[in-house]
Amino acid sequence: MMRGLRSAMIGAAFAAAAHTPVGAQADLFAGRPITLVVSYPAGGLSDLPARALAPELQMRLGVPVVIENRVGGSGMVAGAYVARAEPSGNTLLVTSSANVTNPQGMAMPYDVVADFAPVGMILEGPALILISNPTKPYKSVAELIAYGKANPGKLSFGSSGAGTVNALAIAQLGAEAGIDIVDVPYRGITQAGIAVVAGEIDGAFVFQGAAMPLVADNKVRGLASTAQKRDPGWPELPTMVESGFPKFVHQGFVGLVAPAKTPPAVVALLNKHVNEIVRTESFRARFAPSGMHPVESNSPADFGAYIRRELDRNRDRTESPKK
Repeated sequence: MMRGLRSAMIGAAFAAAAHTPVGAQADLFAGRPITLVVSYPAGGLSDLPARALAPELQMRLGVPVVIENRVGGSGMVAGAYVARAEPSGNTLLVTSSANVTNPQGMAMPYDVVADFAPVGMILEGPALILISNPTKPYKSVAELIAYGKANPGKLSFGSSGAGTVNALAIAQLGAEAGIDIVDVPYRGITQAGIAVVAGEIDGAFVFQGAAMPLVADNKVRGLASTAQKRDPGWPELPTMVESGFPKFVHQGFVGLVAPAKTPPAVVALLNKHVNEIVRTESFRARFAPSGMHPVESNSPADFGAYIRRELDRNRDRTESPKK
């Protein structure tokens, strides 16, 4: 009942947002800056789309839009900060897949659904790529598993910290393949990839955009993708599904959420401009090589439903029996 009422309110707000002049839009934010709070370091998967979005939002809304990186706690430092912020639309969380994997194994300082108002998806994707240091003896998922079984406790993989999508992928691989993998946490997924190159760890699940240049330069070996199907731009790379793991599909995303109780008119206005920006050819072209793309249906309700589905899917993964 309440969800239906909120959807109706946002629907009415959308109609008003479509005809709101720039000066009046700035008034919705009391003329104050909008801060996009990013959970991970500058240059990372969620940071780059936010930095591409910010100047476009600023131009359309008539108020400064700034980026603030609040790193730590597998993304929960930033999430907790925004959850407690004034629900005015001036403080927004650049949320990502970590926010829907963290609840599966961590005590959360906020409720991913109840404490936020979904604004919209910025980009969906990319898939994770299982990489390994090229000096290691395994050149496929099957060989990696055989090595892990022959050398229990010797495999170490890097992640962005407990509860993040790549940490969940490590845990899923260990459980379904029946091998022990030590999860070594880093400040971000990019740092984990660098550690594989340096030989500090044996492997990692990193996002496609970070993996492709490393594989091309022979700095790491690409073993498999967590996409449902092979990427046409990387046809030689098999998927985890092909490698014998039919439920091993992980897809990232980057989106915007506001504190709960943010006015529907503000949410609708932000959603309108986000959709306009991410669907421009220049924005699409900038992120397509990394396997990231805008989604077609992207209302606040659509994004809220997406978050709930991902929470359910990750819960099912963690409860699934070993292979």
